Amino acid sequence: MRKASRLFEIIQILRAARKAVTARTIAEALEVTERSIYRDIAALQAMRVPIEGERGLGYILRPGFDLPPLMFTIEETEAVVLALALLERTGDEGLKQAAKRVTQKIAGAVPPPLRRTLETKALYAWGAPAPSPAGVDLALLRRAIRDERKLEIDYRDELGRASERIIRPIALIYYSQTATIVAWCELRQALRNFRADRIEHCAEADGFFKGEGDRLRALWVNGWRAEDAAVNG
Repeated sequence: MRKASRLFEIIQILRAARKAVTARTIAEALEVTERSIYRDIAALQAMRVPIEGERGLGYILRPGFDLPPLMFTIEETEAVVLALALLERTGDEGLKQAAKRVTQKIAGAVPPPLRRTLETKALYAWGAPAPSPAGVDLALLRRAIRDERKLEIDYRDELGRASERIIRPIALIYYSQTATIVAWCELRQALRNFRADRIEHCAEADGFFKGEGDRLRALWVNGWRAEDAAVNG
């Protein structure tokens, strides 16, 4: 996590807290060292963020300090929160945890009546969550799509046939049972779909495909939609 993002997260944690929060608690939440949190708190205080407290006792954010408000109507905020709740059904643990953090941030920024609605969980997304795939971390797939990084996978199709592939992932589709990766397969020299629950192993491969992602997505959108590409690679 970059420092700017970490400083923002610290403010959000302190805003949501009802009592003093120790550096250890913040460090565990952000997965950094306590020493980093002490430095970040000092940096925020130097920027005149009204944080009070000391080592060992914890820190609080004085009332009155706020970040720029979210410019959403009540219906827009409810739409965002309900969409975040739907992420509980994806089986993507990274996105599920991120959705919880975003919901907490929204609850800390909206007016009290809507905050009570969010805190009492009056909005629900019904349905059984998809299981997380055993052989692949969906966060790794999302990062590879963003970074245009090649991946190597061990894949087993619906007939049980195993193969090793080098793929260039360009999209990730979430269904109710599993997720599907749309990728350029270097073995087949074509776009293919790979079900996440049929990937037995996945790791970063040597090499990137920088600048090709948009072109491949355009190819997919214009004629190689998920329903047209071969599901089994």
